[in-house]
This record gives sequence, structure tokens and C-alpha cells, in this order.
Amino acid sequence: MTQPIPHGFKKIAVIHDWMQTVGGAEKVLAQVLQVVPDADVYTLFDFMSDAQRQHIVGNSKVTTSYLNRLPKVVKYYRKLLPLFPAAIESFDLSAYDLVISCSYSVAKGVITGPDQLHISYVHSPARYAWDLTHQYLKQSKLDKGLLGFITRNSLSKFRIWDCRTANSVDRYLCNSDFVRRRIQKFYRRDSDIVYPPVNINKFSLHLEKDDFYLTASRMVPYKRIDAIVAAFALMPEKRLIVIGDGPEMQKIKDIAGKSSNITLLGYQEDSVLQDHMRRAKAFVFAAEEDFGIVPVEAQACGTPVIAYGVGGALENVVASGDKPTGVFFAEQTPTAIAEAVRAFESRTTPIDPAHCRQNAEYFSEEAFRNRLTAILVEESSHRHKSPSPRTQSAA
Repeated sequence: MTQPIPHGFKKIAVIHDWMQTVGGAEKVLAQVLQVVPDADVYTLFDFMSDAQRQHIVGNSKVTTSYLNRLPKVVKYYRKLLPLFPAAIESFDLSAYDLVISCSYSVAKGVITGPDQLHISYVHSPARYAWDLTHQYLKQSKLDKGLLGFITRNSLSKFRIWDCRTANSVDRYLCNSDFVRRRIQKFYRRDSDIVYPPVNINKFSLHLEKDDFYLTASRMVPYKRIDAIVAAFALMPEKRLIVIGDGPEMQKIKDIAGKSSNITLLGYQEDSVLQDHMRRAKAFVFAAEEDFGIVPVEAQACGTPVIAYGVGGALENVVASGDKPTGVFFAEQTPTAIAEAVRAFESRTTPIDPAHCRQNAEYFSEEAFRNRLTAILVEESSHRHKSPSPRTQSAA
């Protein structure tokens, strides 16, 4: 059970980059507000429906930036990145003694004073401005020409601001060791790992598995669904079910071709996804993620994971020891994935679904709330210790 909210903090603000839809970052925000339910929320933009907003922030007061008042801004808000730093700094937080920022872009850059505690939960330093800059520019077709020059200049200025504001945070929290290393690399700051909350309670353990593999994702390039489908095209005797839709759907269809062992279901409701996830022989995951929630959800069903062995997967999938929950492949290629599937099937001892579920429980919503609460209790204790008497100099 979550510990009581520390009473040492009288007024709390929670900063979130922007609220557009109910994604992973918003689910983290919801759990933070379970720990500090009386907090006020500040965000650059709020495009949520009333029902979505109620689901995430409950009765918390939400304050948006002046950018949110621009006409039809929902259609172009991402193009306003050069204006984000000034907008996040415009929030007057001087009335709060605790500020918690949940940041994947600019939220950590809010202005706080020396008597305020600023804890920042960093999903990741803005990847489009740091290690994925060149990939972002190429995919956006901004790596050449005048517009490309302007974009590079904007990102350069953003990095300078991002580094400068890194020192205004009193304590960093991060969602994985992968992100911890990125924070150290870019900000030169240490951080504590608090794994993101996964709602494992909506997934039930299923011991009996059917003879098919599953992958599910929005079909965008970095998810590498194309490599997974191509791998199973090389293994006509093994069945693959793919759930999801997105910009790469036609490409995936072309790769699948007439392979009778590959079924593309497109977008499906959660109930359909959960049913397939419970029954799958294994879940195949080829993305490089900072953490990766879906592999944990699969394990919550007792389903092993065949994953690309980088990033967050190295922390939420166990591939060694006496309680393994999956196997890794080293390259995002059809050949490497096919070899990993064969290695999974050739194991002398099958992976125990109960071990998968046990591992998933470490990343539950309750575990997240308990870790965050413990940190707030610790900080409150440090903050309210009596200061040591000043040493009086001899007259």
C-alpha cells in the first residue's frame, strides 16, 4: 500500500510538457497525481477531451501556457519548439515549495528558487535534439536546404538552453538505466531509476499458450515491424499475428506478401489485443525503447518476450539466470530475429509463464507509487531537519 503523502510539502506543482492524448507519459502523470493528489498541474498545451483529462488529472487544476491560446494550435504546435523554452519559463511557481516536472521535452526547464525543491522525472532528454538529431532531420526531410539550416540552428539553441536549465533541478529521476546514462551524458547529472508504472492488473496470467507469435505496435519506422514480418516470411512453418496500424502499414503488407503464416489484423481494441497477448507463444519486440511498456504487459500475461537486446528491454526482460522471461537478438534484422525465434523454441527448459508474471509485478503502478512516495518522504525529511548552528567567529 502507498505510504501517506509527506506533510512537509505545503503546496505542490506538477509540470507536464503537453497533454494531447493518453500515452505513456500521461499515465506516469496520472500516477504522480495519485501520490500528490492536491497538486496543481502546469502544461504548455491541453488538447484532451474532458473525459481524458478527468481520467489523467482528476480534479487537479490545470494551467496552460499562452501558446495554448493560439488559433488552431493543435494542428501545428510541434513546429513551435523554438518558443517552448520561453513558454515553460513563463509559469510563476513561486508559491510552491515542491515542484515535480515530468519531462520529455522542456518541462524540467521551469524556473524555481533556492527555497523550492525541484524533482524532475525525465522520460528522456529530448531525443530529437540530442542523439537522434540526424535521424530526426532525415526522417523529417530537414537535413538539407534553407529550412534544414533553420531547424539545425533552432536545435542548437535548444541544446544550449537544455544544458543550462539542467542545473536548476535538485534531484533527477529516470525511467531506466538507459535514460540514466543519457542524463549523465548530456546533463552531467546523476539520477535515480524509478521504473514507469505499468497497469499489469488489466492483464491476467494465462498458462496455456497457442501456437502463434504476436507483435503489436503503431507502425512507424523505429518500431521495426518490417523486420519482424520479414523474419517470419523466412519461416513459413511459424505463425505470426500482427496487431496495429500506422504510416508503414502498406510497407508491412508488401513484405508479408502472400505468406499464409502471417496475419495482419490492423488496429484492434484493447480486449482483442489482451486476448492475443495472453494466448501467444511469445511476444516479438524489435524497437529500441527507453523502457518499453508493451513487453512488460506481455509478461504480465505470462507470455515470454523475444526482444532486441538494447535499451529498456535489457532491464524489463530477463534472458539469463534460473527465472528467464525471454531471449534477446543482437541486430534489428530478419535473420537475427529468425535465429532468436529458433533459439527460443530449442530451449531445453521452456520459459515458465509464472516467472514472466512475477517479473512484470516489479513494474506495477503500485511499485511506482511506493518508490516515488519513499523519495518524497526522504526529501521532506532532509528538508525539514534543523539547520546546524552557525559557528560564531571569535571576537
